[in-house]
Amino acid sequence: MNTTKPTVLICDDEEGVRESLRLILDEHYDLLMAEDGQKALETLRARTPDVLLLDMKLPKMDGLDTLRRIREVARDIPVLIVTAYHSTEVAQETIRLGAIDYIPKPFEGAQVLAAIEKALEKVRSRK
Repeated sequence: MNTTKPTVLICDDEEGVRESLRLILDEHYDLLMAEDGQKALETLRARTPDVLLLDMKLPKMDGLDTLRRIREVARDIPVLIVTAYHSTEVAQETIRLGAIDYIPKPFEGAQVLAAIEKALEKVRSRK
């Protein structure tokens, strides 16, 4: 029986959000943390997560630019956008770049867990 937990990379510049997500997800997943897009890309090159939670408002390189760069190195990783700022244009662009869902802030633990499970199901169905 395979007991390896799926890996989730959390990219958010707010330490409180990262910590909230850690508390929600730690029991179910192996977690990787990144406080900005550059760190997320470095982490991604070192270890491939099963799912990426990506904030849109990041310092230096915003979430859209980060997502574009992620797609250059990791085409198939399911990306869930976690954001307090919603715009139709950004939503359309993230979907075009392969994001599979939006998780609005503030989020509920059950909502985040359900979105990740849905993303993992898509990965499993491809195998």
